[in-house]
Amino acid sequence: AIRWLKRRSISYTDFNALNNISFSIKQGETVGIIGANGAGKSTLLKVIARVIRPMQGRVFLKGRVAPLLELGAGFDYEMTGRENIFLNGAVLGFSRRDMANRLERIVEFAGIEEFMDAPIRTYSSGMVARLGFAIATDVQPDVLIIDEILSVGDTDFQKKSAARILHYHKNGSTILVVSHNPDSIRNLCSRAMWLAQGSIKMAGPVDVIMDQYSQDSMS
Repeated sequence: AIRWLKRRSISYTDFNALNNISFSIKQGETVGIIGANGAGKSTLLKVIARVIRPMQGRVFLKGRVAPLLELGAGFDYEMTGRENIFLNGAVLGFSRRDMANRLERIVEFAGIEEFMDAPIRTYSSGMVARLGFAIATDVQPDVLIIDEILSVGDTDFQKKSAARILHYHKNGSTILVVSHNPDSIRNLCSRAMWLAQGSIKMAGPVDVIMDQYSQDSMS
């Protein structure tokens, strides 16, 4: 589903955010990306989602991509929840009729029935996260990219979101997850990549990588 060619790098003014990265992810795999703050995790996801462009190399993606990269990304905070559902649907390539058919299901999953006609600026961060997740995952994507979004919101919604991710995984979606919560990575992912200073330090089975990462963090 995703293939990243060698010698890929992306720079910000005076440093390389990513450097000499090469990997591939098979269709249906769920991969966790871990590392300290500033390791390049979010940058990596943004490049894969084609939000930013690298200086060298290429990413090959197969299928429809649903990126959940930043809290509130893609929302117009002066528009209502209802209006933002249609707006985000259009960005994802769905017609207004498609989104009208999905509206009730999205609102119910996000739990914003009483607030769907209020401006997004009046929403809590948890409500924004729930709505963004509900829109992006209402239809099963080929590739789902999640950056820390599961850490926002109440415990019940986190469990519901995790259940949907696992359901999509079982049905063939490729999923990339960035999280600082080791339990989330272990529960959701079969593989993990450990980024350090913009490069892949280790990659392999999730338990092996997480155990080594935990040992390194404590030393």
